Amino acid sequence: MVDKTTFTVNESNLTMRIQQAEMYLKEFENEVKRANGATGIFRSKDDALSRIMILNEFAPQDERIIALFDRARKCIIGSTGNFTEIDDAMLQYLKNEDDIRKLYSEKSEKAWNELLDKYRDNMLEKAFPAPDVRETSFEELKGRYVVLDEVRYPMNQFVGITGEYIHTGKRSSGMYFVKIDTRKWLGPYEAIKRYRRLVDATMAEVDKWTALCEITDMTLEVPEAGEKKIGSAVYGLVVEPVALYVPGHVLGLYDAQNENSGYFVDEDQVAAIKESWFTEKSVPEDVTPERLVEIFRQAIKEKNYDLYVDCIQPERRSNPIQESLMLYHWDLHQERFHGEYVHAEVVKEATKITVVKGYSDESGLDSYFLSAEDQKNIASKYGDKVEYASVQTVSFDRNGKQLGSPVRRNLIRTNGGRWYVRDYEIRF
Repeated sequence: MVDKTTFTVNESNLTMRIQQAEMYLKEFENEVKRANGATGIFRSKDDALSRIMILNEFAPQDERIIALFDRARKCIIGSTGNFTEIDDAMLQYLKNEDDIRKLYSEKSEKAWNELLDKYRDNMLEKAFPAPDVRETSFEELKGRYVVLDEVRYPMNQFVGITGEYIHTGKRSSGMYFVKIDTRKWLGPYEAIKRYRRLVDATMAEVDKWTALCEITDMTLEVPEAGEKKIGSAVYGLVVEPVALYVPGHVLGLYDAQNENSGYFVDEDQVAAIKESWFTEKSVPEDVTPERLVEIFRQAIKEKNYDLYVDCIQPERRSNPIQESLMLYHWDLHQERFHGEYVHAEVVKEATKITVVKGYSDESGLDSYFLSAEDQKNIASKYGDKVEYASVQTVSFDRNGKQLGSPVRRNLIRTNGGRWYVRDYEIRF
């Protein structure tokens, strides 16, 4: 930024000063143009505006300065970012999710209370102080049930001599060791992960659980993570989960007959409830690159995982590792559409299609000289034709403000078949 002592203006140097100010203004305009609707630090902004301000104060009626002033005003507006109108349809996915979250919160609370009533007659009146296993006959405790309100996982996870556990409690008030290396933990735990992934993306990673557990054993362990344990061993009751509860969200239960060893309350009803949300249900065979990206976006917003998968290139979802990666990036997409942006627009005029393999007559000149048979013979020698489409998107927050610069996502098709999303990991 300059002031009048360094940027002196008079009648004799006015033209030169206008040219200098315009030089800085052009750079400011270029910076805004390169930002492409995003906001940020514009290094030439203060230098350009301060010079134009001094010129305007000296000769406000000069047409050259009036023109500079108008350009500066437009440039400032452009530097504040690109905006769009966020309508109710763009936010409908958040309302749908809020409705189903409330529904499953009520279902889970009801099921949790019913579960407690079922086991109440054989339940410890209170978890702490825990029964002292050196003073109480274990036979009196085995098969009893207990509710543990602060099972901290993964914070209190440890591997001991007798198994893998979560310790809860204190040495002074007694300890429980929640066994987590069996299906009785993994079944409900995975069920709650499915709930977060398919129903309630706002539920952060749970680190404190409420658990209904059965007392199954007692053991002596050093409840510390790591191979080198420096504390002394302590007796604790080994308990195995019957159910894991996240108040206000979901109840996960163990079921030995279930293919996943566990389920969350009314899990089998989720698909039918969500079916009514979907604005996109399939990918047409003749889908354009721009339309595919729009379908891909809606699949993520509306939690339609099957459609999300169907948008992705088959070669990128053909083995268990790739399937795990798809789930990982699905979770990231869910977080972004809840914590960063609420919508993404496709910039249709910015799409670029390139032939990366095989024969192509992009100019149309070959077909002027060659017959269809000639071209077919040439194409057969080139092998498969592979095309990439680069589709640009712009994301917006709840206020309609563009977030960051536009991004490009690559799509692929082979031999004129259907388009697929290749780099599904990229944010919108």
